[in-house]
Amino acid sequence: MGNALKKVNFFIEEDVRQELERLIPSGQRAKVINEALRRELLRVKREKVTEKLMSLKSKGVLMTKHEIVKALRKDRSRL
Repeated sequence: MGNALKKVNFFIEEDVRQELERLIPSGQRAKVINEALRRELLRVKREKVTEKLMSLKSKGVLMTKHEIVKALRKDRSRL
């Protein structure tokens, strides 16, 4: 099943609009914009997750590789 479409009204800068119209045929513009937004949203999500991980890293307990493996095995054995 395809994704539902919804019309969204927003403003873009004139130079961006001109480039879009010059480079992308009218029937392909929505597809190009959707793909660009998906990439940008993914970048923003990754950035936010990285920030969160970095803040957690400074608060966490340091463990050796051996301690991590041991803790994972113990946790998995409970399943």
